[in-house]
Amino acid sequence: MQDVTDLAFMRTMHRFGGPDIYVTEYFRVHPDSKLSPYILRSIAENPTGRPVFAQMIGQDIPSLVRSARELLNYPVAGIDLNLGCPAPVVCRKDAGGGLLRNPLKIGQILTALRDAVGDSRLTVKTRLGYDSPDEFEALLRVFKSHQIDALTIHGRTVRERYQTPVHPEAIAQAVHELDCPVIANGNVVDVTTAESLLDQTRAAGLMLGRGAIRNPWLFDQLRGARTSPPSRRELLCYIETLYDETARTVRNFHPVKHVMKMKKYLRYIAQGLDGEFERQIYRATTPEEFKCICQEFLNNNSVIPALPPERSKLFCGFSELIASSSQSA
Repeated sequence: MQDVTDLAFMRTMHRFGGPDIYVTEYFRVHPDSKLSPYILRSIAENPTGRPVFAQMIGQDIPSLVRSARELLNYPVAGIDLNLGCPAPVVCRKDAGGGLLRNPLKIGQILTALRDAVGDSRLTVKTRLGYDSPDEFEALLRVFKSHQIDALTIHGRTVRERYQTPVHPEAIAQAVHELDCPVIANGNVVDVTTAESLLDQTRAAGLMLGRGAIRNPWLFDQLRGARTSPPSRRELLCYIETLYDETARTVRNFHPVKHVMKMKKYLRYIAQGLDGEFERQIYRATTPEEFKCICQEFLNNNSVIPALPPERSKLFCGFSELIASSSQSA
């Protein structure tokens, strides 16, 4: 996730269990682009010992080829092409999810990248289409005709962003038709939603994003390594760890900018936790205010809610996912 899954975040996730595989923020690729030194640190300085895929976003084929070859000089597990970002500024440039409007161009990019990376892994992250899930048939034909090593599918279209339930039947179709592993993504916020998505898709694995920001113990919960619900005090420890890791990762620490950075994480963490906590933490401007508010609301042993609020701009549709799984059982 852009501006989220940086080196500090990866270090923090690893402290709390962490995923089996990490994916970097995307490298913006265009004719004048250079590899971001900040994102490269999440590869070169990654302490987790787990594979890291370098993610690229762009639509200029020579630039993508150049960047992929440069990235292979670093200890990456492979190259991942982003076809899923729904941000309007990205789509207007026909990159990310914007490329889903042009399956022919996607095929040309995959052909060039497969040749460029050779025997190294080439993976793709996609959505179901730009406007409608009906577009996925054409996209799936493109993916089937190219030698990719894995396909991660966010089960919504670009237009749907994060405000609708996912479409597990489309992911299941890809699992059935593709020879490569298919990874399911979207609406996984706890163990039940994870099991529901896997049950309905038979995917080879899951990609977690917003749900893991909110609950860093989710990876261990899915592995069965943790069964107890986390407390507010544990959540406070997580926030403090993230705060400290982020502070020591930046080159030039600026207190106010650092608080603003932390608010990007708190958007997900604070959802449904406490209305007054959300209100106050979003108004914090200094490290002292930020830490004081966290201590006031989180330094106790109350259990945090298992699920975030539904029908928000950040979380939506997980009850439908669970219901669909129950109906198909």
